[in-house]
Amino acid sequence: MRWNQSTSVPGLSPATRTRAEPRRRPRFLKRAYEQRYLLAMSLPFVLLVFLFNYVPIWGWLTAFQRYRPGRPFWEQQWVGLKNFTDLFQDETFYLALRNTLGMSTLGLILGFTMPIIFALLLNELRSGLFKRTVQTVSYLPHFVSWVVVAGLVYKMLSIDGGPINQLITAFGGQPVQFMAHSNYFWGVVVLSDLWKEIGWNTIIYLAAITAIEPALYEAARVDGAGRWQLMRHITLPGISRVVIILFVLSIGHLTAIGFEKQLLLSNAVVKDSALVLDLYALQYGIGMNKFSFGTAIGVVNSLVGLALLFGANAFFRRKTGDSII
Repeated sequence: MRWNQSTSVPGLSPATRTRAEPRRRPRFLKRAYEQRYLLAMSLPFVLLVFLFNYVPIWGWLTAFQRYRPGRPFWEQQWVGLKNFTDLFQDETFYLALRNTLGMSTLGLILGFTMPIIFALLLNELRSGLFKRTVQTVSYLPHFVSWVVVAGLVYKMLSIDGGPINQLITAFGGQPVQFMAHSNYFWGVVVLSDLWKEIGWNTIIYLAAITAIEPALYEAARVDGAGRWQLMRHITLPGISRVVIILFVLSIGHLTAIGFEKQLLLSNAVVKDSALVLDLYALQYGIGMNKFSFGTAIGVVNSLVGLALLFGANAFFRRKTGDSII
């Protein structure tokens, strides 16, 4: 049976398709020419993303090898899925996965909702100077190294003059060794990260709030709406799209929480609660010279993150009709 070109697009005749294709191409070229400066500005960043995020993906091939440093790539021994088999048979992997998802979920609940609440409260401040001062003070910890933050956390939670334990003692309680109990470690990490990043994460919500049409607030005030009604029926719906996009992206990064805070805040007593996937890859991959095994951990970590991202995107696309992918 001969292929008929006219049947490739149902309902579109060859003559119509011939007229539409040239028209579409000049329109694209015209728009690209009009936005040539924006495209030129974005080109260096696209190249950087490609260079540092996509080019290194070829290194995933070492997960299927018994990699030995110093040997050419084509002389490495291929072992197939052995590294992945060893990974899924290692109980430590499931401990690291549990800790990663546990701390990430707590961080998502607090670290995602609190910046929204903080942005709504800042938006209600009438004094511009006080508002800018609070905002500046709140996002300054973002620029502080985790090494410094870890030292502050240890001082704050110390039983030897730490402010937290002094407050507990003042109310008649007994000093608590927060850094010596595994049950407290997740909370310490999540709250420390919340204090460090809440101001920085608030900026994007404040920017979204400023994009809301002021006439909507004026019309609502004429109808007798108070501050709570304005916040509930105008501000929150106005930033809902931004909230959904950031929430989906945050779900995709559930397994990519890094290892700096866990490494700096952990000790020998709480090491089992501090082990996350990135720290697991560092200790068992680079630390024990098992580079292929560490690469396998990174591959699984990335695939889990991708699955969570596409799953969350599909869920919100079904519920809201919006998609970020």
